[in-house]
Amino acid sequence: MNIELIKGDFTPSEALDILTRLVAVKIKFHERKIEKSDSEEDIKMRERRIRQLQQSMHDARQAILSAKTNCRLASDVVIR
Repeated sequence: MNIELIKGDFTPSEALDILTRLVAVKIKFHERKIEKSDSEEDIKMRERRIRQLQQSMHDARQAILSAKTNCRLASDVVIR
């Protein structure tokens, strides 16, 4: 099954809003998992993932803000 989550052209501010909210949800997911975890290995993996998401968001923000035109975003969720 495939869910087309995002598809279209957006202004830079719209694109940033969408991406920021999506990344925030994913970070919150990992934070909740960390709170419930007793495994140090799991906690470290999730902390690394949060840092990766934050860095990716930073890089995306820079790219979007440097663009002078609308941004095309596309994201699918594939369920197997």
